[in-house]
Amino acid sequence: MLAALDTVRDESGREAAVRLVFEPKSRNQDQTEFANLLLAHTALETSAPINLVMIGLDGRPRQKPLLSILQDWVAFRFETVTRRTRFRLQKVDDRIHILEGRIAILLNIDEVIRIIRQADEPKPELIAAFKLSDRQAEDILEIRLRQLARLETIKVQQELDTLRSERAGLQDLLDSPASMKRLVIKEIETDGKQYGDKRRTLIEAAERAVVEQKTIDEPVTVIISQKGWLRARTAHGHDASQFTFKAGDGLYRTFECRTVDNVLAFGSNGRAYTVPVSALPGARGDGVPVTTLLDVAPGTHLMHYFAGPADTLLLIASTAGYGFATKLADIASRLRAGKSFLTLDEGDLPLAPREITAHDKDLACLSEKGRLLVFGLDEIKTMSGGGRGLILMELEKGEKLLVAQPIGPRGVMVSGSGRGGKQLEINLVGAALTAVSGKRARKGKRLESTIKPSVLTPLR
Repeated sequence: MLAALDTVRDESGREAAVRLVFEPKSRNQDQTEFANLLLAHTALETSAPINLVMIGLDGRPRQKPLLSILQDWVAFRFETVTRRTRFRLQKVDDRIHILEGRIAILLNIDEVIRIIRQADEPKPELIAAFKLSDRQAEDILEIRLRQLARLETIKVQQELDTLRSERAGLQDLLDSPASMKRLVIKEIETDGKQYGDKRRTLIEAAERAVVEQKTIDEPVTVIISQKGWLRARTAHGHDASQFTFKAGDGLYRTFECRTVDNVLAFGSNGRAYTVPVSALPGARGDGVPVTTLLDVAPGTHLMHYFAGPADTLLLIASTAGYGFATKLADIASRLRAGKSFLTLDEGDLPLAPREITAHDKDLACLSEKGRLLVFGLDEIKTMSGGGRGLILMELEKGEKLLVAQPIGPRGVMVSGSGRGGKQLEINLVGAALTAVSGKRARKGKRLESTIKPSVLTPLR
């Protein structure tokens, strides 16, 4: 931003509540590109996370999309209006029933008065004389005589007509879904006019502004030191012995790849961190420590590195004897904090990732007690989302897996130290390779040689 932005002014005032003026350093700066630069690298455009967990009509909390939430709310609204209508209809029917009883006796007031005065139990006689219900008879006995006057008769008839009209409308709502729908819509619109206000935030379908940085696709050699210093040197085929490092540091590994590829760093916490090759400095100096390019969690150590194209197939394994296959693109992440990819238990660590090529047919697993197991790569599971994986080799209690290495049909070379610390190598081919072959998740066989193995190298 500092390279493109000259000045910023706040011109907010009466004429404009919010007015910010950004001036680019160059007059030739494209307006759209400059706006995208501001949106991508400042807080002018932000995203607001929403936790859409709700208790639905089934009474169970779950996460739902906005459309499902609205559908549930509309269904709830229909149910609420329906229950309200039924409740009101019950009250109206009850009142109509009372008023119909009063209308029945208004024309025979003298007879009603006589029955009330002379009968010991007037209610049964009223019910028999005027064919009233128990509820109607009880109401007549409770009203005052002045309420039976002619004026009251007119009021009763008017109220009865009003209630019958209301009852017809309520029954229509319950019988006609279209009428119920019109009422619900009308109530929502009324509430919107009474309680609604103008939207303060613009919500629209739009992609997040991204500043595209064009990278020239060319071959480079990524140089990684043992202490995690990274740099890139143009072209391939460099002599690694010519590379220099800081005092006390040395070469971890070189990767011949391209500027459009990524470097992966695997932490002791099972997270994978990604650095674009194009972001690495040139090879004139010692490079930069990888920790300056990433946000590594405290207490986490970066143990292994790999660089290559997105479609590279990798074997990911842990010292607990679990592993799986995945593509580099599935591990890569744009977040500086990395991506949790390998599930580890306490005390377990990730092994160095190994590339699986079309030439590889088997997988060789070496334990720290010198046991070796070779089985087919077709028994490995591919997991794009990461996880623990399948058991590669059965380990004894307290034992760790040292190496998991894809190999071709020509066999594998086992390297290690012999008596006196002498470096030894054993080539396992043909019958020797068959002797340590088996099925996945088996214990394998201990190497008969006196070598203490530590490295597996496929024979090409």
